[in-house]
Order: sequence, then structure tokens, then C-alpha cells
Amino acid sequence: MREVAEHRVLMYSRRTCGLCDEARALVMAERGLFRFGFEEVFIDGDDRLEHEYGLRVPVVLVDGAEEFELTVQPGRLRSLLGG
Repeated sequence: MREVAEHRVLMYSRRTCGLCDEARALVMAERGLFRFGFEEVFIDGDDRLEHEYGLRVPVVLVDGAEEFELTVQPGRLRSLLGG
């Protein structure tokens, strides 16, 4: 039996952000289809993260690589997760 590697998805966002809410919903919908870890980091109040991601949120990394900015394309996310 082959062991399936678990992917990691990290999303930088703001607490009040409509685009972030949409991206989170898309990522969570994919959790029903694929096995992956998910972490969300709110940049609010963190000077370093605000400087790096400020106007670009949501920013989504898959397995450590920045893959999405502002929007998440479901088909591309599925492809990155092995679908």
C-alpha cells in the first residue's frame, strides 16, 4: 500500500476581508476531496507580515510555494493537491 503525502496549505489573510473569506471557503471545500493540512495566519497588527503581504491578501502557499494572490482558482488548487 502506497503512503499518500500530506500537502500543506498556508493562507495569509486579514480578519475583515471579503476576498479572504471567499478563498478560505474554496480551500475548505477542497478539504472534502483531498487530504491536506491547513493553517491561516492573520497579518493584522504584525508589521513584518503587513509589509510583506499587506494589499495582496489573501496569499495562499501550497507546500511552501506561493501559488495564489487575491483569488484561488479551484482547478489549479486541485492540480497542486494531486487531483
